[in-house]
Amino acid sequence: MSTVITSVDPHSPAARAHIAPGEQLMAINGHRIVDVLDYRFYGYDPLAVLLLRRQDGTEHTVRIHKEEGRDLGLNFETYLMDRARSCANNCIFCFVDQMPRGLRKSLYFKDDDARLSFLMGNYVTLTNMSPRAVQRIIDLRISPINVSVHTTDPELRAKMLGNPRAGESIEVMRRLSAAGIHMNCQIVACPGINDGSNLRRTMEDLAGMYPGVSSVAIVPVGLTRYRDGLYPLEQYNAQSAAAVIDLVEAFGKTCRKKYGTTIFWCSDEFYLLAGRDLPDEDFYESFAQLENGVGMLRLLESEFTAALRLMDEAQSASPFTIATGLDAAPMLSHLLQLARAQFPDLQGQVIPVVNRFFGEQIVVSGLITGQDLIAQLKGRDLGQRLLLPDNMLRYHENVFLDDVTIQQVEDALGVPLTFVPQDGFELCDAMFGLSGHKKESRPAEDDSEYYTYNPSH
Repeated sequence: MSTVITSVDPHSPAARAHIAPGEQLMAINGHRIVDVLDYRFYGYDPLAVLLLRRQDGTEHTVRIHKEEGRDLGLNFETYLMDRARSCANNCIFCFVDQMPRGLRKSLYFKDDDARLSFLMGNYVTLTNMSPRAVQRIIDLRISPINVSVHTTDPELRAKMLGNPRAGESIEVMRRLSAAGIHMNCQIVACPGINDGSNLRRTMEDLAGMYPGVSSVAIVPVGLTRYRDGLYPLEQYNAQSAAAVIDLVEAFGKTCRKKYGTTIFWCSDEFYLLAGRDLPDEDFYESFAQLENGVGMLRLLESEFTAALRLMDEAQSASPFTIATGLDAAPMLSHLLQLARAQFPDLQGQVIPVVNRFFGEQIVVSGLITGQDLIAQLKGRDLGQRLLLPDNMLRYHENVFLDDVTIQQVEDALGVPLTFVPQDGFELCDAMFGLSGHKKESRPAEDDSEYYTYNPSH
């Protein structure tokens, strides 16, 4: 733990109070500060009385008056003010275990930290939480948190997570729910293991925690080609994916009648695997599970068509190419056709990129590497711009997962890269050259203390 102040934001409340770097933050309003959650929670009020320890060991008190909710402006050695808690599980489907060797250290760090769940949306299993940590979530009203459930069968959960105590976390969820803590949940479905009757039991148990459990995404297991020596798993096919959809939609319909909300949704990938059309926009209610790919493509279409309706005049744009994963390529091609129908002079194409790096069963755009882009696009007529989903880049970095830089891809392909957020309005503007995010290339950093990569959660 390090609550030593490393810097103070200019013009912040702390700067006006003449707090200096090197001092240690001991308490706010009488509450001991352990990490970023304490700092955020107890520093929220308009009056903050800070107990500080100077480098010579003497202590003093500073009173700060500020707007409610405004950050004090203190910075520490790490974002969490200590180390991120690593995962104590050995999940049979863990994506990190399926990573090739030779990548940078941060890509192999498995986090399971409830603080990152609340602050950054990471999914946690709750298996490494002490009773004190659970009580602190309740006391500080840390809500919502994102929980990887997978199954509520204690024995099966222990097997799937490779942790003999994993089943105990379901009781933790019930305790959090009873205390009014809201949870968004994820189920990584593995064929023949936690689907079928077990999935139904899991949904029944989670629905019993409503409104504590407010939404649940069911996503198919992702399998790379680096699975030697790992638990034998299969990928979903059209028939087995359809069976999961039927089960989840039927149970969701029951929940909608009973609770007024569906609670459970399958990710877009399940519908693509089953060869089925995505449900209508209303089916997804408030799109609570976009980060798990639930309704993402349908919302993208809705936003894009709305953006097109706002364009009254034809826009002149240079030719472009959109490169994306196999799952999103059909939808993006459809959106491009809609744009061309309204503006026939628009020149663009969509190229699906096969994931050679992780394996062809991985079809999401966020796992496409720089070397796959170069290998499959080099020598092709890409127009004057290459549009890419911004989730291809590591969060907080300007390199791809394989450490290939933006500059290396641009040099190899001979076109500038434009990164587009998962937003239909942004996509429409990018097609017509009205916006887009051009990023400067820079070296990768070891960011495992703050931003971790763990798709299995």
